[in-house]
Amino acid sequence: MRPTLIAAGLLAGLTAASFVPAHAATLHFMAKMDGAQEVPPKTGNGTGMAMATLDTATGMLNYTVTFSGLSGPATMAHFHGPAAAGKNAGVLVPLGKAPTSPIKGMAKLTPAEIKDFETGMVYVNVHTKANPGGEIRGQMEETK
Repeated sequence: MRPTLIAAGLLAGLTAASFVPAHAATLHFMAKMDGAQEVPPKTGNGTGMAMATLDTATGMLNYTVTFSGLSGPATMAHFHGPAAAGKNAGVLVPLGKAPTSPIKGMAKLTPAEIKDFETGMVYVNVHTKANPGGEIRGQMEETK
């Protein structure tokens, strides 16, 4: 009877493990933001930092975005993609209207959006009244 229980337990464990994606992981990303990375580049004293973790199994993105030195209050902020550095793209994840630093939140990503993060095709930017297209920007890069 004991060998039967052991075999049943192993089979149950293997069956459960077969439903876990092999590529599931928690990935970490960050971006340093400034006006020089905007397209077109902006001059000013604004700087910022975005940090995020992404659970590739659930698609949950947790983020914190900080910024200071902008020309005025932030009017909105977003993650954009897919786009390489120097290119513009549409909004992937809105981070709020009139946000204040720090912006903290979470979002559920689609498989395509997860791939955009994994391949470095996402940037974050913060907009102001003086710079409605974005005042500071940074490309999200995976950290090890």
